[in-house]
Amino acid sequence: MRVSPEVRTFVWIVLFFNAMGCIQSVKCKPKSFREGISVLEVNSSIDSNPTSIDESSRVVLRYRTPHFRASARVLVPPVAGKETWTVGWIQACNHMEFYNKYGNKGMSSWELPDLRDGKIQAISDSDGVNYPWYGNTTETCTIVGPTKKDTKFTVSMNDNFYPSVTWGVPVSDSNVPQLSSIHRDQSFTTWLVAIHQGSGETLVLQTVRWRMQLRIHVDPDKPLGQRARLCEPVAQEQPQVLGKNEPIPPNAMVKPNANDAQVLMWRPKSGEPIVVIPPKY
Repeated sequence: MRVSPEVRTFVWIVLFFNAMGCIQSVKCKPKSFREGISVLEVNSSIDSNPTSIDESSRVVLRYRTPHFRASARVLVPPVAGKETWTVGWIQACNHMEFYNKYGNKGMSSWELPDLRDGKIQAISDSDGVNYPWYGNTTETCTIVGPTKKDTKFTVSMNDNFYPSVTWGVPVSDSNVPQLSSIHRDQSFTTWLVAIHQGSGETLVLQTVRWRMQLRIHVDPDKPLGQRARLCEPVAQEQPQVLGKNEPIPPNAMVKPNANDAQVLMWRPKSGEPIVVIPPKY
């Protein structure tokens, strides 16, 4: 059967507009938050400066490590409904060795008992207020729907150690300097995460692993200001931004945090260990 030019034109127009309608419906359908959120850029590093040592006090030695830093630029699609999402950094400690030796007397040790005994994989390193977040200033951004446009923002965090270690044995009334060395080795996992404030749904966007190592040799017989010397490693290993995200262990999301759970022990060369400072929780 022969089709007239008018019919062919009509069929072509119908097919064209149907195709355009499909294209438009696909194009105009908004992406969900889960599909549309993306990390545009992530940076992580440990400062190159070495740990600094402060011997200005007759009671304690202080040291300050270089900072670990992480930042991410994030794009969030329009949020159609009345949903609230928070995007930010969550950190957990996976391993901790923190020993202060006092010659032949023994050593003091900051410990996380459940982590030390293998009862948990990790412990929250939250600020202790804004669980599970590391902090609540530059560390997080909250998006309250509905929103009409894409939202771009940067979330960033930093961490370092600045403790005080007594020159004298911590269970003694004497201030006689006996501190002979400090050893510290801690590992952390830091996650960039989006959490739905209603349901608690959690999306892991990025995973970073980092480690801080420290060894200080101390000669307690030398004058104050000349006792301590930083040993290797002077420069820290740089963090790893993982290509494949890791899940967040349950204990990284809840109380207690590492600061509240840690215990200061005195472990003498002979005799039973003594709890010097108990946990806060």
